[in-house]
Amino acid sequence: MNAPIDIVRDADCWTFSLNRADKMNALNPEMVEALIAGVDEAHQSGARTLVFAGNGRNFSAGFDQGNLAHESDADLLLRLVRIETLLQRVAASPCMTVAFAHGRNFGAGVDLFVACRKRFCAADATFRMPGLRFGLVLGTRRFGECVGRSNARDILEQTRTLDANEALELGLVSGLVEADGMRGMIGDLRRVATQLDRDTQRHLYEVLTLEDGARDLADLVLSASRPGLKARMLAFMNQR
Repeated sequence: MNAPIDIVRDADCWTFSLNRADKMNALNPEMVEALIAGVDEAHQSGARTLVFAGNGRNFSAGFDQGNLAHESDADLLLRLVRIETLLQRVAASPCMTVAFAHGRNFGAGVDLFVACRKRFCAADATFRMPGLRFGLVLGTRRFGECVGRSNARDILEQTRTLDANEALELGLVSGLVEADGMRGMIGDLRRVATQLDRDTQRHLYEVLTLEDGARDLADLVLSASRPGLKARMLAFMNQR
């Protein structure tokens, strides 16, 4: 069985590639825990740049619903809390964080993308966040800060799909980059990340952060702990 993520440790730059291509890199518990552990290890090692990408035809299809029928509401709540833990680790990272998306991306996969400071996508990338269709508030405030609250309300209420051009226009992505241009783009960002010493870089990110981890976690738990989470998710799956 393949590892859920591939990690390339290149001096001060660590690249995390989601590695469940047959499942469109959906975030199952093993992948989420591997990402949390990998990010923690990168921080402890003194890495300056973290890169997130996906193997196969897309970055991530979001929350893995493949085993949903066998899980309880409590199981699902714990899984969502661990995803929020991952998002907070990435969003509050002292490193330059970079994400590259391609193909069709959904829900928590888009949330992981948004948690990064620099976000690039290929021309074929699309983004959709359907969580509110089953009453789930995950990554919502962070998405609103990224594209603007008014835009976020419009997009999330309609669970509307964004293509690469609209995502660029709204600020969801920093630029369009195809896979063959990633290496050069990452090299440029690595040079930017090391222009400041490590403590100054960390301080800069702390001063400018809009993170409110306790509030985000509380909002998630309030929405996910409402009785019937599993039933709402199954109903959504059956409507697609």
